[in-house]
Amino acid sequence: MSKTTTSNQSQSSRIRLVLRTGAFVFGLSAIALIATPDVFNNLLGLPNGPDLEWAMRMIGITLVALAGNMFSVSSRGSEDSVVFSARVMLISAFALGVITLCVPVPLTWFTIAYAVIGFGFSAAYALVLFGKRSR
Repeated sequence: MSKTTTSNQSQSSRIRLVLRTGAFVFGLSAIALIATPDVFNNLLGLPNGPDLEWAMRMIGITLVALAGNMFSVSSRGSEDSVVFSARVMLISAFALGVITLCVPVPLTWFTIAYAVIGFGFSAAYALVLFGKRSR
């Protein structure tokens, strides 16, 4: 069990904020994917069709679960679980940015913006996990 210090509490508070913000962003994405997958596909430059719209809705449902878990950990998780979740999300957010740029169609402004959001969250997790800790 780790010893709780003011520095650890400050780091944990910053991680909780990033997790909560990420939960909100993923929640918005989930709603868009479930309600209007065709709009999301158009913004990404992907062709519309019932198969891809179904897949996007499935991704949306998965994002609902992820957003809920991120919010739960940020509000109720122990310090150790918050740090663990931040490590997982650092890697996952970076991978989301990379896979977004690998879309099998020409890049659109939205694709680039969506990738930047993923990279931004990855950077935020890295800063709160590995940045200089305040005393």
